[in-house]
Amino acid sequence: MESSALSRPRTPLALYALTAGAFGIGTTEFVIMGLLLQVAADLQVTISAAGLLISGYALGVFVGAPLLTAATGRLPRKAVLIALMVIFTIGNLICALAPNYAVLMTARVITSLAHGTFFGVGAVVATRLVAADRQASAISTMFTGLTVATLLGVPAGAWIGLHFGWRATFWAVTAIGIVATAVIATLVPTDRGGEAPVAFRQELAAIARPQVLYGLATTVLGFAGVFTVFTYVQPILTRITGYDESGVSPILLVFGIGLIAGNVLGGRLADRRLLPALLGTLGALAMTLALMTFALHDKTAAVVFVGLLGIAAFATVSPLQLWVLQKAQGAQSLASSLNIGAFNLGNALGAWLGGVVIDRGPGLGAVTWAAAAVTASGLLVALWAQRADRRRASPRAMNCAAERA
Repeated sequence: MESSALSRPRTPLALYALTAGAFGIGTTEFVIMGLLLQVAADLQVTISAAGLLISGYALGVFVGAPLLTAATGRLPRKAVLIALMVIFTIGNLICALAPNYAVLMTARVITSLAHGTFFGVGAVVATRLVAADRQASAISTMFTGLTVATLLGVPAGAWIGLHFGWRATFWAVTAIGIVATAVIATLVPTDRGGEAPVAFRQELAAIARPQVLYGLATTVLGFAGVFTVFTYVQPILTRITGYDESGVSPILLVFGIGLIAGNVLGGRLADRRLLPALLGTLGALAMTLALMTFALHDKTAAVVFVGLLGIAAFATVSPLQLWVLQKAQGAQSLASSLNIGAFNLGNALGAWLGGVVIDRGPGLGAVTWAAAAVTASGLLVALWAQRADRRRASPRAMNCAAERA
């Protein structure tokens, strides 16, 4: 057992404390999608400019996660988690009070800095709270907060914004931040002071290992397929499947339920056999995206495949996160945060790719094919990484055999 390992409580209440934080962060990331029209009208900006509040947040996660994780790497993890939730709470408070677009964008970026590092450090803490054979499930438990935010938090936030104004939504998220901070401070056990001091140069060397880079690339490409479709799910369901706009929200609830189921499934599969779970879930996601092309022309089949997409999408999360953690010994917190940034980079890449296919390519009906192709490329990277592992293992096995002889 590592000297920095946390004392494991008899009950997993600390995991639910991390889940509470994840719920708040997940809500604030995506809730702006349901508030764009109100924000644009109130702050007198275009809808596209309001949409940049989503891009600015994702960019803040991608850039801020490794920097903030590196800066806090020698601090006790519990203290880091509490500080991140304080940043999150203050950022949302500024959002609620923002007098203009520039302040709102700045506040969104400040809030995003807590996102990647919280999930990165939180994933490491979650694995220290349980036995080795339950680490992937522990990560999935924490990420349940993100899936529940997608299912309940975002629609609730949009409803609050519709009836009480968009600022009321950020006041509500600020309150969630206060509660989550208190719960983490109460329930997460105190560690002994972070990792043994490691020079930042050594951490970068650990991150630069080919297997870690393969893992990060797999996350970017594998998850990009999800947002290639999900970003444009409303026009897909209305223009191809034939649903009214009012029918989209209930269908998204099916997607959210799928996320929760997939999150649990991925954690359990990864606990049993990590590599087969990783390859299997990526393959299932690519196949779901490809077959979705044909399902979209039937209303019932489209709803079924939206749910299957949710399952397949989040079944990949815990295997991807645990794979990177295992390959990054010596820099797990930094690698974990970088992988959260990789998920967000995949989100941005997917949204861009879908837009290119719609505006400059075959059109809306081909988005699912493009999504399947990009996820399949992530699967190929993972297979290449597995092959590289076997190549390195063979000489070591031969050397050991020679020594025994």
